Amino acid sequence: MSVEAVKAYFASLGLEGRVVEHASASDTVEHAAEVCGCRPEEIVKTLSFLVGGRALLICAAGDAKVNGSRFKAQFGEKAVMIPRERVEELTGHAPGGVCPFACREGTQVCLDVSIRRFGRVHAAAGSPSSTIALTPEELFQWSHAAGWVDVCKGWREDAAD
Repeated sequence: MSVEAVKAYFASLGLEGRVVEHASASDTVEHAAEVCGCRPEEIVKTLSFLVGGRALLICAAGDAKVNGSRFKAQFGEKAVMIPRERVEELTGHAPGGVCPFACREGTQVCLDVSIRRFGRVHAAAGSPSSTIALTPEELFQWSHAAGWVDVCKGWREDAAD
């Protein structure tokens, strides 16, 4: 069970208790925000793509959407989501619980800049009913992100997407 792997990962960092298991599963950004007591945009969506035949996880703010042309400019390939039946095999997490922690070796994680505007965000933690609250800097550090990218649209107030 991947939530147990995520809990063990955070325990290895001396951060026991950071993962919260909720009574109900969060199947949408809006529901996750309600469960976590935050705004929908403060929910981190972890989206799974295939790039070069390997898993790439993009973490983005709840109100952001991947922009195909920005994705292609950044990664050199069209944005192709991992087929549902292969998500767990490639990332180590089942659909609904995909997160950027305790992933299968070889999974690359990138964080979209849409997350940086918040002091605190809530990410999935290995199951549809588990989350972890953290700062964008903690998310970067503990996800072992390869870097910050700008591949999303729909979240900027001051610019046309």
